[in-house]
Amino acid sequence: MRGHDEQQESMYSYISPEKRVPSDHPLRRLRGMVDVALKEMSPQFAELYSHYGRPSIAPEKLLRALLLQVLYSVRSERLLMEQLSYNLLFRWFVGLSMDDAVWDVTVFTKNRERLLEGEIAEAFFEQVLAQARAKELLSDEHFTVDGTLIQAWAGQKSFRAKKKESKRDIPPEDPGNATVDFHGEKRSNDTHQSTTDRQARLYKKSAGSEAKLSYLGHVLAENRNGLVLQTQVTMATGTAEREAALEMLEARTGRRRVTVGGDKGYDVHEFVADVRDLGVTPHVAQSHRNRRSAIDGRTTRHVGYEISQRKRKRVEEVFGWLKTIGLLRQTRYRGRERVGWMFTFATAVYNLVRIRNLTAEAA
Repeated sequence: MRGHDEQQESMYSYISPEKRVPSDHPLRRLRGMVDVALKEMSPQFAELYSHYGRPSIAPEKLLRALLLQVLYSVRSERLLMEQLSYNLLFRWFVGLSMDDAVWDVTVFTKNRERLLEGEIAEAFFEQVLAQARAKELLSDEHFTVDGTLIQAWAGQKSFRAKKKESKRDIPPEDPGNATVDFHGEKRSNDTHQSTTDRQARLYKKSAGSEAKLSYLGHVLAENRNGLVLQTQVTMATGTAEREAALEMLEARTGRRRVTVGGDKGYDVHEFVADVRDLGVTPHVAQSHRNRRSAIDGRTTRHVGYEISQRKRKRVEEVFGWLKTIGLLRQTRYRGRERVGWMFTFATAVYNLVRIRNLTAEAA
């Protein structure tokens, strides 16, 4: 018998979001780990808020919403609020009931700014690592360093000479979005600067690629399971990758001898010497462009060097996830501090997904 196409609205629902989400849904394992991390961060949240006045959005709900934005590649906070208004899965994960009102997007953004001012991303990142360490998923001997280009939220038209422009320099046809011809003009970071994001730098990682206004994101990953241990965002320069690698390695030095893998960009005599002074064995790839490689047979003859060269490629999986899923191919934030906050937070989300997958395989 054919059913009737009745669409009468129900006044009440007796099924909670908790019961609507399947017990084997992938977000359930993530929600458990996130709740453990946020519970440990409660004292730090208390320091950011006053004990008086009107209650704001709970920071735990803010971070869960931002985590969903990274995890599901929601490209704007306005779309995120739209999803929260009708997506039961999102409402369950954030902690909203069926009848809770969704925040206005401007209210959400202003409350998020408070988290950006504190070291919340770093604290969340460390809490995720603590759970990985408790599950014995981290290596404390073998690491990999690498950097990637993060395109800044600034266009090429904003990259102008540092000298103050006069009204005569602005084309009269469209002052708001003027036509600019850069042909024949020599532009560099010494003479030019973006008017949109003053900390962004014109940079390209390879000779055949296009120079873009960018930042550099750096990670230090362990080689056992490819989890990220440290992150850093710097202005884009030719030496930033090696400088950031040294800073991150200083925190990993101790009595035990450790190794660090890297690509050919780290095959520089000065960098290799500095790494060895830290008590770290450099397992960087040999550069064939220069026969005077800083890595000789004393290092390459060991089996560990070959293993490090194979394991170091896992770091590309991190960058691939951050750019395709984590919305970091081009950042939506301006300024190195804000870009770094989001880079650290998105990397923590990557670690969460990686931990969930590793523990699921073990089970």
